[in-house]
Amino acid sequence: MTKIFFGFCAIVFAGAILQAQQQADSLRLQSLDEVVVSDSRFPLKREYSGKTVISIDSVELEKNQGRSLAELINTKSGMEISGSRGRTGEVLGVYARGGRGRQVLVLIDGVRISDPSSSSQEYDLRLMDMSAIASIEIIKGATSTLYGTNAATAVISIITKKGSPGKIGGQFHSSHGSHQTQADQQYAVGSFVNNARVAGTLEHFTYALVLGHTFSNGLSSLITPANEIDPFSRLHTELRIGYRFSDQFQIDIHGNQVRMKTEYDESFAMVDAPYRYTSKQERAGTSAIFSYAPGEVHFNMAYTRFNSENISAFPGNFTGSNYVLDVFNSYEFDEQFYTILGLNHSRDEAHFSTTTDFQITDPYANVVYVSPFGLNLNTGARLNLHSEYGSHLVYSINPSFTLKNEHGYLKLIASYATAYITPSLVQLFGEFGANAALQPEDDRTIEVGIEVTESSKIRSSLLYFNRKEADFVYFDSASSQYQNALNTIDAHGIEGEISWLLTEKLRLEANYTFTERKGDNAIRIPKHKVNSELAYTFSDKTYASLNYALTGERRDTDFTTFTEVTLQAYSLLGAYFSQVILPNRLKVYLDGFNLLNTSYTEVLGFSSRGRNISLGMRLSF
Repeated sequence: MTKIFFGFCAIVFAGAILQAQQQADSLRLQSLDEVVVSDSRFPLKREYSGKTVISIDSVELEKNQGRSLAELINTKSGMEISGSRGRTGEVLGVYARGGRGRQVLVLIDGVRISDPSSSSQEYDLRLMDMSAIASIEIIKGATSTLYGTNAATAVISIITKKGSPGKIGGQFHSSHGSHQTQADQQYAVGSFVNNARVAGTLEHFTYALVLGHTFSNGLSSLITPANEIDPFSRLHTELRIGYRFSDQFQIDIHGNQVRMKTEYDESFAMVDAPYRYTSKQERAGTSAIFSYAPGEVHFNMAYTRFNSENISAFPGNFTGSNYVLDVFNSYEFDEQFYTILGLNHSRDEAHFSTTTDFQITDPYANVVYVSPFGLNLNTGARLNLHSEYGSHLVYSINPSFTLKNEHGYLKLIASYATAYITPSLVQLFGEFGANAALQPEDDRTIEVGIEVTESSKIRSSLLYFNRKEADFVYFDSASSQYQNALNTIDAHGIEGEISWLLTEKLRLEANYTFTERKGDNAIRIPKHKVNSELAYTFSDKTYASLNYALTGERRDTDFTTFTEVTLQAYSLLGAYFSQVILPNRLKVYLDGFNLLNTSYTEVLGFSSRGRNISLGMRLSF
């Protein structure tokens, strides 16, 4: 990767910001009307937010049909998901701002979801079906004050679809495509995605039923001479009902089940193997909102159970469950002061030789101040009370200053926030190397940045972040036990984003991320990463886009020799085309991945996808 290329990227980005500041347009700024929620739990206009929140709405989800959740998130600044470009069903590594998967929190409808039986207590993104998602917000940085454990580098907040406005409505989506490597370009159909949804509203009653099936075949997990095929399948079922008792009170009840099965190979010897991993997730929950002037009481509760089986040289059965209750009161004193007072309680349980658990009870508070002269302040604190290690305090201070004009705004951003990560049940009480004396990992993040909008045409941002990880939990081979590290991990980087409406029909979306991590081997984290998309809307019926992604050099571990190697940078080109055949009824689309059939290594020794084409359709009634 040459310095000239990245210097050119920086010049283009700076020029875009300058152009945004100089451009005059009488159109009302659309981005001023954009509302974000995750960084405050209040629906606030983006101009008052002290973060560069990534919002993925229903329109963007519609234009990414056929892609997985991991593929979509991987295109966003600050995010790297290794395995998302490989065989469908491969283990995913989620890295945000140079952190690890355990430092990223996943929320579904406002409630934390994670697998207590896994060593790092992460949520497996392979279990999430895109057909059930209404919108996504990604807020980066330390946000434990609002969301608790694991919210150290990013929060991925997923909102699922609710009932439809009519008495009955439905949608059927089907996609078929190739699933092949760069060397094997036979274009046999090896990927199938089918899902159906029926939903509606009957006076005060809403309902929704979702059925989904994903299957892939055609790729081997590892690159081996035999290249035997390792298939993946997922079945997803979800039922949701809601009732509005009055304008002030409504309740929603939901439940889902996901069954996943994937075959894989022996990664230590790097040979084909008849290994298989199966997982079943069962989840039930309820949410309620009671509105009063001028505030709301939110009640969110969910119970999730995980059952997994690993059939390999080291077989095992894993069972875990978690119960999460989150109650908070949001109160708006006037148009300037917004407050949150909440209590979060959770119980995580896993079965090893015996059943073990821990409980967390966290009171928290957050205050947002929006001044009439441009100053905005978002600050909060949370007291973590843990049944094993005691208490831990985290807090955040997030000021911003907005300079508005008739065409847009310039916003200056700063933030200092701390976060915590609870040791997992495996680390505390597991059957190998457990240490009940572990303390929580302590993280802190500093951010400074700028966001500029002008007319309805340009929004751009540039942000610097600096993170420090202390007391992180690692496995000490000398003592054969998990320990809190004495050293610290330091990570810093730059995130740049731009959304530019070049003409009424042509739009450019691009982002650049620079990440540097010091203190350990920092495997699979690229130092440089670029994503861009050029989209053209021919009409209300016809849409096309061309996307480009560059992933820079990164380190990986060769598990046959346990040495580190450098993986070369690579670029991928893709395209998407959609056509409405029957308005509000039938749409077809064509998606192309790695159109130039580039040969590259995403994860050392594992298969990566070459040129692949998929054809899909969505039928609504």
